[in-house]
Formats: sequence, structure tokens, C-alpha cells
Amino acid sequence: MTTATNYIAIIGALDAEIEEYKHHITEIEQVAWHEFVFYTGLWHGKKVVLVKSGVGKVFAAMITQKVIDTYQPEYILFTGVAGGLNTSYEVGDVIIARDCIQHDMDATELGFSRGTIPYTKYRFFESDAALKKLALATPMEHTLHEGRIVTGDQFLTKKELLAFDYLTKELSGDAVEMEGAAVGQVCTVNQVPFLIIRTISDKADENATLSFTEFLPTVAKNSFDVVAHVLKLCLI
Repeated sequence: MTTATNYIAIIGALDAEIEEYKHHITEIEQVAWHEFVFYTGLWHGKKVVLVKSGVGKVFAAMITQKVIDTYQPEYILFTGVAGGLNTSYEVGDVIIARDCIQHDMDATELGFSRGTIPYTKYRFFESDAALKKLALATPMEHTLHEGRIVTGDQFLTKKELLAFDYLTKELSGDAVEMEGAAVGQVCTVNQVPFLIIRTISDKADENATLSFTEFLPTVAKNSFDVVAHVLKLCLI
């Protein structure tokens, strides 16, 4: 039995991004809340809660706050896939977020830098340093990167990226996805440590849609391996 008093939360946006975890959690129980299912149990002797948030910033923020309010997690791990912006990243590589930002938060006409939430101090949301260190030490065949994740409510391909070149030129983004910075914002406001772990499923190019669909089940396993490593070695 675990000696931990608090939960570790694991959230993914899609079924394929959380399915593997269900096979490793023991004493698993399910609690439904509206259409969402929260799985609780033990993994590596620690109490965990696992949930699929759904796609996009609103769902991600809503479920993150629900997890915090209900389970008071010691920290939150967001797991899944992302599109690669950094040209050195290959499909199957894993990016451990140094920080994340909402690229579609744009109040530049009011004098705020892109990504800044107007009239607040919030722009970049930093991952927990200790969790990040553990994640970057995960043994795996693919390359682990520490980088910046940019988040917005768009699935981007190369055609769209021509109009979104600020993702790399202005924001120095290494990978793009649709939930991470929303999770980061909620965790930061609640003072809950978090880490975003994303496997590169595509290169946000003309083949992005096909690549995402084809490789999602396989590359999601790489994110799982990192989460498993962090969970095994972390102390709570």
C-alpha cells in the first residue's frame, strides 16, 4: 500500500493518450462527473488520478481545476502528443516543457506582448524544475528535448503556419498543441506544480493530419514512458 497522502494527477486530452495508463494502475476505481471519467488507484506505490480532459483549452482548464478541487494533487502531469515546430525534432521524440504560452492570446493592439493575459502578470507558465529534471533523465530510444510549448485552439499544418510564423520567430516555440498552457495557467494560479510531456506526432507540415492519425497510438507510448519514469522516482 502507498504511504502517500496526496494524489498525483495524470491528464491527457484523448483516449489514446491515457489508455496505456489504465493497464498499470491497480485497485482502479471509476468516478463519473458529467461525461468525464476519473480513474483512481495505485501506481508505483503512489495514489494516482487519471482523466481524459477532451481537446482544447477550455476542457483542459476545466478538468484541471476539477482535479485540483476534488483530489488536491501534489502535482499534475499532462501527457500526450504535439506537432513539432523545431526543425531538429523528429516524430517520436519527446519534448519536456521548459515553459508554455497561449499563442492565441493576442491583445497586442492594447499594447500587451503576444501571449500575455491582459492586465495580469501571466504570459509564460514554467514547469516544475524537479519534475522536469526527472523527466529529462528517462532512458529511451528517441531523443528527449527541453523546450517551449505553444498552445492554441487550432490544429496547425504547414499551410496555416505560413500565417503563424510568430510561433517560432516571436515566441520561440518548439512544439504546438491545444491544451498545455491552459493546464499551466490553472496550475500556476492554484500553486500546484505541473509538467507538460508531449511526444512529437507530426511536424506541423503538409503531412500533419495523416501523420497525427497514423502515429498517435504509437508515439503516445513515449509520453507514457516518461510519465512512468517520473512517477517511479518522485518523492511525495
